[in-house]
Amino acid sequence: MAISDIYETAFDEDVQQETTTNQCPECDGRVTTNTVETVCEECGLVIDEQRIDPGPEWRSFDKDQRERTGAPLTVARHDRGLSTEIGRGIDAKGNGLSGRKRRQLRRLRREQTRGKWQSKADRNLAHGLGEVRRIASALGLSETIRDQACALFRSAQSEQLLRGRSIEGMAAGSVYGACRCNGLARTLDDVSKVAQVTQSRVTNCYQTLNAELGLPAKPVTPGMFVPRLASELGISDSVRRRAQALAEVAEDGQITTGVSPSGFAGACIYTAARECEQVLTQAQVVAVADVSPVTLRKHRNALVETY
Repeated sequence: MAISDIYETAFDEDVQQETTTNQCPECDGRVTTNTVETVCEECGLVIDEQRIDPGPEWRSFDKDQRERTGAPLTVARHDRGLSTEIGRGIDAKGNGLSGRKRRQLRRLRREQTRGKWQSKADRNLAHGLGEVRRIASALGLSETIRDQACALFRSAQSEQLLRGRSIEGMAAGSVYGACRCNGLARTLDDVSKVAQVTQSRVTNCYQTLNAELGLPAKPVTPGMFVPRLASELGISDSVRRRAQALAEVAEDGQITTGVSPSGFAGACIYTAARECEQVLTQAQVVAVADVSPVTLRKHRNALVETY
């Protein structure tokens, strides 16, 4: 093979030509496609140009400060974050606005609010997602759990589970359902305290979501509440590890069935503190475990009999 033949058949990384089986619509010649355009090798007709670039739409020389246009999509907003937000008082550079400009922006905000929702369902979705964000923020949940709760509320609305139920209750039930699916130590009482509905309504909405949507909810165990209660009580790491071990022993012995996980976790911490000779009263434990002293002593006796 000649050297000229090698150069003719070699792959050019800059041009990246690709010969297709399509024919030129003008002369039926051979068509070649590169990264910029599709041309005919016989007559030079440009068939297609300006191909879609799959790369990023931004360019930055600083990897830590990459700039791009617009905010990312999020399920926590009814419009997924695509709507326009009209600011107040200052412009994009932080300068103050004149009275005439502020009045103009006020009129624009009023008209935007009127046309923000296309239907009553969109208005209910916006109100429900706002309630989910508020409850998640009050409970100190992560953005991942918040987004899962918002997606759960969207599913509840699409399945028409909001009929006959309050939006606030379904939002609280969605937050509790997201916590249960991820194995977080959050009780119904914790959610109902920050929600605008009673605990019975939160329970009813969660049971509806669980039955209709088939949530992969994980069983709540006392071991999930041990780190949280230990942090609130300020006990040492040795006591926390011993309490975690006692909780695992109790779960293996199946004595935690039908009991309050938070209360039994408090009993494990109280028993571990006494074994490690750390001063911890029953009043301190029941205050964070939200159980009575009688229930705490009952769980402690059952734990002692097990190991």
